Amino acid sequence: MKRAQWGLLATAMVAGSIDAVENTVPDNYGEDVDFLHKFVAICELVAPDDIDAKIVIVPAYQGRVMTSTLAGNEGQSFGWINYDLIRSRKAVAHMNAYGGEERFWLSPEGGQFSIYFSKGDPFDLTHWQTPSVIDTDAYDLVSKKEHEAIFKKRASLANYQGVKFDIEIERKIAVLSASAIADHLEINIPKSISLVAYESENSITNVGEDWNRDTGTLGIWILGMYNPSDYTTLIAPYEEAHDLELTDDYFGKVPEDRLQVRDGVILFKGDGKHRSKIGLTPASAKNVAGAWDSQSGTLTLIQYDLKSDGEYLCSTWEIHEDPYAGDAFNAYNDGPTDSGSQLGPFVELESNSYTSALKKGEKLTHSHRTVHLQGDRDDLNAICETVLGISISAIEETFK
Repeated sequence: MKRAQWGLLATAMVAGSIDAVENTVPDNYGEDVDFLHKFVAICELVAPDDIDAKIVIVPAYQGRVMTSTLAGNEGQSFGWINYDLIRSRKAVAHMNAYGGEERFWLSPEGGQFSIYFSKGDPFDLTHWQTPSVIDTDAYDLVSKKEHEAIFKKRASLANYQGVKFDIEIERKIAVLSASAIADHLEINIPKSISLVAYESENSITNVGEDWNRDTGTLGIWILGMYNPSDYTTLIAPYEEAHDLELTDDYFGKVPEDRLQVRDGVILFKGDGKHRSKIGLTPASAKNVAGAWDSQSGTLTLIQYDLKSDGEYLCSTWEIHEDPYAGDAFNAYNDGPTDSGSQLGPFVELESNSYTSALKKGEKLTHSHRTVHLQGDRDDLNAICETVLGISISAIEETFK
């Protein structure tokens, strides 16, 4: 089976001057790894139990997990990879969208404490610039074992107020056993189910001056880029104990035929054809979310640290009345911009950390787990109902 990737450079997204050229590339894990190996050094980790689960990490791309498999080299490759950009060997303006199904970013993106806009600049695409430490800088591989690797990087950043942050970033990535992820999710995983599961433990340590809440702080932001399809639905459970706090107008209001809110769960179309994003506050979010691809029979789950009463940074491109009232969870469906250009297509499941005014030497840590499961439909359905609170059949009926 082939997947069609539209490898547009970020400059095209800004200028709208480059037409999309379809590139047919394999979605076979082994061939994806072979491709990456031609252009960058890779770090491959394997599962601790006797299964064919593997992940591949690229230190040069900030220690991001590029893709994974639950069935060895011939198995499906779950991460979206931007073949054109990687093949070009060129860095582009604003953001280098190399792809990868689990990458490290920092928040906030927009607002008075933004680290993506310089002091006094307008919040628009022309002035937006992803900091190099989460865009083009290589991370140091400081430790590697068969199932685990640790990456570090020091950086200095300035926010929209001109406030400087000196930090040390650490990413510890480990492939998990089936029993370990079953314990984390509090589920039973039958032998009929094949899976790959991994966890990143991410931290930023303040190695400079004490942070001040009034002049800005930083947060950890983990984003997973996956291949979209007409058969993919993103799923976000939410707390029903109080009013739902859902943002659904990041890039204009999400149409009703693409977003459905049901009792306890939000369903969001993940076809890569309509640029749209949703977000849940920490009070509304649960610490799990997922996606169902009915064509490949893949259930994807994420689980992350959540502090329901914590302060989370706002990242929308505007000055915020309360910059600490941001989202804990986001989901994104890629699609054409107003100019007709497109960065992907891909879909994303994202988690954010709470934030705190760290004193020198203090650390903020955020863990994020990713799981892909395939196998017997009834057994997958039982897992889906337990973790996400909805049946597979109900998901499939939503956007028919």
